[in-house]
Amino acid sequence: MAEGVKGLTREPGYLVLTDDRGRQTRYSIASLLRAADIPTGLTYSQVQAVTTLANLIVVLIRTLIARDVLDEQFLEDGDYDLAAIVQTIEDMGGDFGEPDLTVT
Repeated sequence: MAEGVKGLTREPGYLVLTDDRGRQTRYSIASLLRAADIPTGLTYSQVQAVTTLANLIVVLIRTLIARDVLDEQFLEDGDYDLAAIVQTIEDMGGDFGEPDLTVT
């Protein structure tokens, strides 16, 4: 950190510098941001990529089960089972029964 600066923290809309005497100065970051810097959410193409990734994970899981690397219990304590994994994949837009890797 810069000389004399003891800490840097964040508050909504501000950076807060604390000097070595404990004094805090808040600096607004609103003037530093542009609308282009703030993400607005997933685009249509990104959602499709999440679906493809979910289907790719399906292929990986099914391959590891077929090769007896995994069974239907995924964690040491059995916290997740195959049904929970399938539900999560389908919630992401994937298809455990017939994964489609051509979705882009």
